[in-house]
Order: sequence, then C-alpha cells, then structure tokens
Amino acid sequence: MTETDVSLPEKDALNRTPRGDRLHIALFGRRNAGKSSLINALTRQNIAIVSGVPGTTTDPVYKSMEILPIGPVVIIDTAGIDDTGELGGLRIQKTLAVLAKTDILLLVLDPSGDIGSYERELITRAGENNVPVLGVINKTDLHPEAARDSRAAALGIPLTAVSARTGEGIEQLKQELIRHAPRDWTAPTIAGDLVDPGDTVVLVVPIDLAAPKGRLILPQVQTIRDLLDHDACALVVKERELKKALAGLSRPPRLVITDSQAFLKVDADTPPGVLMTSFSILFARYKGDLEILTAGALAVDSLHPGDRVLISEACTHHRVEDDIGTVKIPRWLRQRVGGQLEFNWVSGLELPADLDGYKLIVHCGACMINRKEMLHRLMQANRAGVPVVNYGVLIAYLHGILPRALEPFPAARQLLEEGDGL
Repeated sequence: MTETDVSLPEKDALNRTPRGDRLHIALFGRRNAGKSSLINALTRQNIAIVSGVPGTTTDPVYKSMEILPIGPVVIIDTAGIDDTGELGGLRIQKTLAVLAKTDILLLVLDPSGDIGSYERELITRAGENNVPVLGVINKTDLHPEAARDSRAAALGIPLTAVSARTGEGIEQLKQELIRHAPRDWTAPTIAGDLVDPGDTVVLVVPIDLAAPKGRLILPQVQTIRDLLDHDACALVVKERELKKALAGLSRPPRLVITDSQAFLKVDADTPPGVLMTSFSILFARYKGDLEILTAGALAVDSLHPGDRVLISEACTHHRVEDDIGTVKIPRWLRQRVGGQLEFNWVSGLELPADLDGYKLIVHCGACMINRKEMLHRLMQANRAGVPVVNYGVLIAYLHGILPRALEPFPAARQLLEEGDGL
C-alpha cells in the first residue's frame, strides 16, 4: 500500500479543495438553540435536519463551502452541549472532540432558554485549545430583544444577533467570521518554498495493487498543484522509469519526491547533489511539525521487546495483503528491535483518550485531517510523554535514508544529527 490510499473522485480530483485544507468553523450550543437551522442558513442549503425535538443532531455534520474572502471552509454542526442520559453523554464527547479540529467556534445561544455554565465551560475549553469564539444570538424573529440579552453579554465574547429562519443578520455574521478568522490558519506550503519558478521537480509515483485505479492519491495531487502554483515544472514517473527520466533532463532537477515505499530504489537512482525527500515527509511539515516527528524517529532506538506501539491512521480504507500500517511497519520495527512488540491500531478522527503505556505512536501522513487537528494530536501525545513519528519519517529512518531525505529541511536535519551523534 502507498503512504495513504485516500483518493478524490476522478471528476474533481484536480480542482476540489480537500477538507483538511479548509478553515473549520464549528457550531456549538445547547439542544434546540438553532444550530442546525443556522448551518442551513449559512450554507443556503438543507444540510442538517431541523426539528423541535431536542437532540435531533447526534453526530457532527460537515459541509464544505466558500466564504469570501476567507475562501474554502468546512461548517460543522454538533450535538447539544447540554444533552442528557448515557447516549447524551456519548454525544457530548463527540461534540467536544470537534474542538481539536476547530479553527473558529460559533456559540449559538437561544434567548428563550438558559445561558450560563455550559456556555462558560465551553468558552474555557476553547481558550485552552486557542480557538476564537463568536457568540450567535439566534431566533431574533421570535425575540426581537435578543440583541440586548445581558446574560449573553456577560459571557464576554463578540455577539451577533441573527434569525436563521428569516436570514436576518446572516450576512453580518459572515462578516464577523471574516474579521475574527485566525490569520495564520493556513498550513505552510507543501513544497513551493523549496523551488524557484522554472525549476523541475520529479515525482515518483508507484503504481501497484494498492494504487487507486485511474487516479492518484491525495498527497500526490496536492503536491503537483502546489508546485504548479509556484511555477515549477512537475514530472511524474513510476519508480522504474526514474533513472531514464533523470538521464533525459538537460539539467538536474531541483528536487525528487517519492512515495516512501520506493525510498531505497529512488535513493539509489537519484544522483548525489540532487535533493530527495518523500510525500509523507513533506506532509509531516505541511500538516504537523517535522522536528517533533523527527525526534519521534529517534525514539525507535529506545524500544525494547514487549513495548507497546500505537499505529494511528486518520482514515479508514481497504487493506491489501502487504499493508503498510498493519504488516510492513510492524515487521520493520520488530526487525529493528530484535523481538516482538505489542501493536495496537486505531483508525478515524480521534486518538485514544488514554495513551499511557505506549512507547511510540506511528501516525499516517494525515492528509485527511486539518493541520490544527494534527497539531492537537501531537500536543496530546506530548502531554502523555509519548513520542510520535509519521510513516514517511519512520520508513526513511529504518532504511537509513532519513539524513538525505531531510536535506531540504536544515532544522530537522540538524536535530537528527544531534540525536544520532552524526
């Protein structure tokens, strides 16, 4: 399997902004505050089910849209923060987990209902996660005096009065979103800062049983687009054609980028002096923190037989016979350690709440989650004292190629040299 086998639909693979690259705006509030109505008003579509029955929304609902001049965003509807009962408690847990990926929070308030402890606790949690909060007083068509609600004003957050039913105040709310959106929410460029206009970059894309039929995987598509946006020339080849492609160029390429599983062959076929790295290492920087993940690779040499290792993938997918996360990486780690290790696997949008006892977390390339959530996961692991490495960084380290693969990134390369005593 390639680093991640998540792919886009063929008809829009080259022009759709992936969810992980969009500003995430989440709607929080009590049951029947009008969150679902508000998301429908913001998107001008019937995305969320609207009902007078408390607890209609059970799982987060995601909708991608454009809000100019912010650009592509994801609007997230959540269950009520005041839900009750055993199932209600589980729904609240899922709602609060959305904070990890939220860039800006809309706290929806019903002027006819309670406003107090639930809202203050949520504002505190948002502050701990560095998430800005905008208050939205809903249902102004039923409560014209809502804009002067002293209980809402006491929360100490910016407030906008709207009616999701009539649309009153929706445009003002969009302007507030634009004004309060984090200025640094966008992730760094994937590879554009490594090239100059006119440079050639060779991308090595294996086509094997795990490759999606008729299309490329998401990190490859995004990298090509990023290079084109920076006026570089992208040459895409399979690993068997790399040597011939390099020989046919009039001058050496600025950079060779490979799928991690072709590292050894690409390293051998790429002449010294030509920078080489992998899609997964590029995404380690693009979606997270390359230095932290490099330090995680160094932690491999502290593993002992019997230690627990968590392998985390941000998406679910069909696994092939020689799967990277369940077969190859465990095999390589056992060989490195010289004995058996206890592996646990998790797929989806959350890490386990309890990370105690793990000696290492091996994470996928994170192409399906946004940068904020990946950084949250790194922070969660750091709190638990567990080092984290991603697939590409780990594979390069286990095969002795990481020093070369980090040449484009001097800070991470220096950290590796100091840790390895090179």
